[in-house]
Amino acid sequence: MTMYQIFDLLFEQYSQYDNVDIVLEITGVVFGLLSVWFSKNNNILVYPTGMISTSIFIYLLYKWILLGDMLINGYYFIMSIYGWYVWTKKENNIVTPISRVSLKEKKIAVLIFIFSIIFVYGVYNYFDKWNSISAYIDNFTTAIFFVGMWLMAKRKIENWIFWIIGDIISVPLYFYKGLTFTSLQYLIFTFIAIAGYYSWKKTLNKTPQVVLK
Repeated sequence: MTMYQIFDLLFEQYSQYDNVDIVLEITGVVFGLLSVWFSKNNNILVYPTGMISTSIFIYLLYKWILLGDMLINGYYFIMSIYGWYVWTKKENNIVTPISRVSLKEKKIAVLIFIFSIIFVYGVYNYFDKWNSISAYIDNFTTAIFFVGMWLMAKRKIENWIFWIIGDIISVPLYFYKGLTFTSLQYLIFTFIAIAGYYSWKKTLNKTPQVVLK
């Protein structure tokens, strides 16, 4: 296979897209990468950069009728507001530290996962979108990301495990949907998420309290 054929395979679908939408997708990808990088470094800028990225993708995914992905990004936006509040909240002049999930939080995570599956199923059923295998995978990844985002907002180290699993699944999923730039974004996300897990683990092992950057 020649370089031209590889390029054509990866980006042929963009010939059908508006130039504005292509620029918006690339911009959303850049801010998404910045957000995950800031998250890896335990930096509060994870939220404003993430909100810019999700706002762009909410518009694009609505336009492209990718409802499950649009719901994920809408949820990200809302949880970013919540996470921004949690990360900046202080008790005894100390911000919320990185920690592990408690038994109660594990139960809540399971409930979020189940609710997400049921909710997305209902949405897809209502709009009659069960027309490809990607819809079923969407349902599963949406639930994974819903839990991951909630755990990140709570500053729980286990959030990275959910991000890693969801990112790995999303790489071929978004390529299948014709969103090559977004697929490449999730590939990079996977490596950053792995690095983020070990970075947070190092911080967690070093001290129970984390000073917000």
